[in-house]
Amino acid sequence: MGSATVAGLAFATGTLAWCWTQQRRQAACTAERERLISETAERERLISERDLAAAEAQRRNKALTEQHRLHFDLLCKAMGDATLAAVLDTYEGDVSPERQRQFLFANALYINALHAHRIGAMTLGELHGHLRVMCQNPLFRHYWDATRHHRASLDRSSEEAKLGRMMDRLDRELQEADTDEWWVVGEPPAE
Repeated sequence: MGSATVAGLAFATGTLAWCWTQQRRQAACTAERERLISETAERERLISERDLAAAEAQRRNKALTEQHRLHFDLLCKAMGDATLAAVLDTYEGDVSPERQRQFLFANALYINALHAHRIGAMTLGELHGHLRVMCQNPLFRHYWDATRHHRASLDRSSEEAKLGRMMDRLDRELQEADTDEWWVVGEPPAE
C-alpha cells in the first residue's frame, strides 16, 4: 500500500471519526434542547395552574367578601329597625327587642371573624383565640346558646358546621375550666 493510500485512509478515518463525534454532539444537543423545552413547558403548565388557582381563590374571596358585606348590611338594618329585626327572630322563647339587637350584633362579630378566616386574613389558631376572647362576654355566650338549633341544621361536613363545633368545644371547655386564666383554656386546633 502506498503512502497516498495510507494518507487517504487516515484522512477518511479522521473524517468519519469527526462526523461521528459531531453526530453524537448534535444528538446530545438535540436531547438537551428537548429536555429544556419539556421543562419549560412543564414550568409554564405549573405556572398556569398556579395562576388559575390564584385567580379562583381571588374570585372566591371576592364573592365571600361581597356576601359578607350584604349580610352585614342586612344585620345593620335589622339592628336599627325592630320591625325588620322581628323577621330574624327565630329563637326559642321570647327575646326582647334589646336582647335581639344584641344577638344580631353578636352574630355580626362572629360572622366577621369567620369571614376573616375564610379569606385567609386569620389562621384557624388565630380564629380560635379570637373566639376565646368573644366567649368572655356573657351576652355573646347567651347568643351562642340561643342559636344552637340554628347550627344543628347545617350540613355536618360544611366549613361553618366544623367551625361551629370548634366554638362549641371552646365554649364548653371555658365553662368547665377551673382557672381564672381563660386565655389558656382550650387547645388551638391543628391548622
